[in-house]
Amino acid sequence: MSSRTDQTSTLSPTRVRLALLALALGGFGIGSTEFVAMGLLPEIGRDLLPAVAASSPDDANAQAGWIISAYALGVVVGAPTIAALAARWPRKRLLLALLTAFTLGTIASAVLPTFELVLAARFLSALPHGAYFGIASLVAASLMGPGKRARGVALVLSGLTIANVIGVPLITWLGQAQGWRTAYLAVAGIFALTFVAVALAVPWQPGDPDATMKRELRAFSRAQVWFALAIGAIGFGGLFAVYSYVAPLATEVTGLPAAMVPVVLVAFGLGMTIGNFVGGRLADWSVRRSMYIFFAVLAVSLFVLGLTATNPVGLFVGVFLIGGSSAALSPTIQARLMDVARDSQSIAAALNHSALNIGNSLGALLGGVAIAGGLGYVAPIWIGLALTFAGIALAIVSFAIDRSRGRRGVVVPYATGAMEVVEV
Repeated sequence: MSSRTDQTSTLSPTRVRLALLALALGGFGIGSTEFVAMGLLPEIGRDLLPAVAASSPDDANAQAGWIISAYALGVVVGAPTIAALAARWPRKRLLLALLTAFTLGTIASAVLPTFELVLAARFLSALPHGAYFGIASLVAASLMGPGKRARGVALVLSGLTIANVIGVPLITWLGQAQGWRTAYLAVAGIFALTFVAVALAVPWQPGDPDATMKRELRAFSRAQVWFALAIGAIGFGGLFAVYSYVAPLATEVTGLPAAMVPVVLVAFGLGMTIGNFVGGRLADWSVRRSMYIFFAVLAVSLFVLGLTATNPVGLFVGVFLIGGSSAALSPTIQARLMDVARDSQSIAAALNHSALNIGNSLGALLGGVAIAGGLGYVAPIWIGLALTFAGIALAIVSFAIDRSRGRRGVVVPYATGAMEVVEV
């Protein structure tokens, strides 16, 4: 082991905290760029699709939702591709390259003139998303130490969830006041700041010298990897069916003024922040039990919101609980993927975000179809509930297969090179 690798284990507690904060700041930027469109769909639709908006604001909102789906598709494509190709790269160098791509792609999203070009820019700017979270999670796990793997993942994801408390509402307000393009320029500034923070605070870490594309892609030959991906993709569709259209839900169904949309987003973000940390701790205790618990809470939360969305209290309680339970599932599903992928750890750490963004795209698409079909803004909630039940069913089947094979735990490679036995 080189002296540069030893560096990680001899860092001061302050340096470790600063490094984790820098990694989380990247998650803050990603959360802002991914979710800010959801609060600005009416503004984006009016600007980029003026003819459609003039004849039918609902159709413009539904079509503007394609921007959310384009970003999600970019994550799906980019996460496994970059993770497999760059597993040997030194991790800090890869993180800096990904942050550069984020910055440039977000600037392009802000300045391009037509709907089609912005759609393409959102796809391209999403390509680094999953790889960033995957590599940052491996770095965080190394910094945290054995037995705290899911908590390391949760710390990186905390930037994303905190973005939904602070970043997304503030940038949504900025976009409503100064135009949605200004909002994306602000996000690009966050990515540029993160580049500086990672360059200064994150220690050098080697890539995996034994990694090959063939070894990383071997994860796709394992049935349980596909089950884990399906659980995330379908189960998380429940969150995004609601979140994608939360702005018109709040204004058209609950009857709140547009100025209250950022406050609704704060409630979502608070739930996500709390749920993320709770999920990280419980996933280190038991991935299986945590997944069952949080899927059950998500299903109940969607059901409650579907019945009470016309009431402001019901709206705020519902979105808080949906945000909390879904965010708690994220580190849980990522831990499950890392367990079942065995030695394909780089791609496993990134694939979680492919799965979740398939859910993002699926939820936004199905919700948009329901709205465009005249079913109203409550319909996506019931679509989300159906997707959540499908995710629960897949989880039950996946863990039943484990039990039938007599598996109590698996040995997975740890970020520092050691091995760790984890319960599945």
